[in-house]
Amino acid sequence: MTLKEQVLNELELNRGKSISGTALAEKLYVSRGAVWKAIKSLRNDGYEINAVTNKGYMLSENSNILSKAGIMPFLNDKTKNIVTLDIRKTVTSTNTVLKEIALNGGKQGYVLISEQQTAGKGRLGRSFYSPNDTGIYMSVLLRPKMTIEDSLLITTSAAVAVSKAIEKLCDKKAKIKWVNDIFVGGRKVCGILTESSLDTESGRLEYAVVGIGVNISKPNDGFPDDIKNTAGGFLDNVKGNVRCRLIAEILNQLAEQMENLSSKYYLEEYKKRCFLIGKNITVIKPSGNKTAKAIGIDDNVRLIVEYDDKTVEHLSSGEVSINIDNLNQVNDCK
Repeated sequence: MTLKEQVLNELELNRGKSISGTALAEKLYVSRGAVWKAIKSLRNDGYEINAVTNKGYMLSENSNILSKAGIMPFLNDKTKNIVTLDIRKTVTSTNTVLKEIALNGGKQGYVLISEQQTAGKGRLGRSFYSPNDTGIYMSVLLRPKMTIEDSLLITTSAAVAVSKAIEKLCDKKAKIKWVNDIFVGGRKVCGILTESSLDTESGRLEYAVVGIGVNISKPNDGFPDDIKNTAGGFLDNVKGNVRCRLIAEILNQLAEQMENLSSKYYLEEYKKRCFLIGKNITVIKPSGNKTAKAIGIDDNVRLIVEYDDKTVEHLSSGEVSINIDNLNQVNDCK
């Protein structure tokens, strides 16, 4: 850990409180001049660090930059032992970059986090809007011992983990739209994209990359026209260490669930949170759209739908939509 990282760690641990340059120098076994240079460098990086006469340096409680030092204090001991955090200012797509890392031998628990994405990825080739400051964009590398058929369980588990993490930060209920979207207050706040590689010799997954994008608040310029009627956030604004706290809680939840992924114990939680059940939906297929009613989710996370002609199908992939009136009726209050 560099001196700058050590100084930032001490400031994060004392966020909102002053710590003197002398105290920092003594604790880190360096000169006060070295501490001052580290502070200056952190300020140049955008950290809001105040200098108070006769009291020392203080990291502002409103400072909103992502850092390892900001995330680590909120990780539990189990999670700290299994994750490796890689935080960057900008990437094309955290999934794209992490897949390259996976192919080069990256280990399970590698977490790539970016302040923004220039080419964020959604399902079915869509893009994921990823502006700076108002959301989190992260991907987690897993190497589970499972078949490609079971890989949907990873997305299911991640959806439950993110839902629980969001509820730690706000007094609202997070619900799930099959298969990978999370809604709060009738608005989509999160999308999850799991991409995997198959080991053809063993028939098992070589790796899985779980991409998670969360809109914490509405961007200052608003959402693009194509998603402005459905996208939203769950907090009025993003300040302080809220993004670091959310990332840490998602990782804590994931670590717990991935340890027992094959048990499917989280599946009942997923079913309870899925707001499509009992609703009239549209099943989008290459052959044409069909209206149906969502009647349940089976133990393989397939959406059970009944069409107008009373035939029943278990959907393992694809896209479904719900009209805006039904969406607005979703009750997300606790």
